Amino acid sequence: MAGKKDKQMIPNLREKYTGEVVSGMMDRFHYNNVMEVPKISHVSVNMGIGDAKDNPKKLESALQELTLISGQKPVITRSRKDISNFKIRQGFPVGCKVTLRGNRMYDFIERLISIALPRTRDFRGLSFKSFDGRGNYSFGVKEQIIFTEIDYDKIDSIRGMDITFSTTAKTNDESYWLLKLIGLPLRDKPVKQEVVEAA
Repeated sequence: MAGKKDKQMIPNLREKYTGEVVSGMMDRFHYNNVMEVPKISHVSVNMGIGDAKDNPKKLESALQELTLISGQKPVITRSRKDISNFKIRQGFPVGCKVTLRGNRMYDFIERLISIALPRTRDFRGLSFKSFDGRGNYSFGVKEQIIFTEIDYDKIDSIRGMDITFSTTAKTNDESYWLLKLIGLPLRDKPVKQEVVEAA
């Protein structure tokens, strides 16, 4: 009985990874061992608040919103150095972030893919150029209200956020196909670029 209950708690996307994505990656890249197949190690969500130093309520509101979106309590990010142009001193709060792993990470990705991104205005897919060559992919979201957890009537301002997928992939091509097979709506790469990366 306990085993059946544990199975129900496994996110659908995690089952999709083990059931479909792994075999799809094996077919495409011809790995010798299933353990070589890249996976998503964690997802980071970062929300910047430019006026947090002057308005503590803005920071508190952002913390609440990111908690609702991620299902995890965020940490406050602080300035690492003085920035005179913005009147920011070292240690001033400048935003908040969460790092998601395990089932909570897969739950977030599933909500992002199936609900949040399709609600983005004029959405035409994510760029295939935002890989850093070390298995990481980052993109920005302009409005937190694309997440259904956020009540539009209760927010004090529109805020954007940066989302980073960190994977164990060694190349941009591996990372691209891992996220593509997971279901992230990445735009198709031109055939010419595919040939260059394969070479």
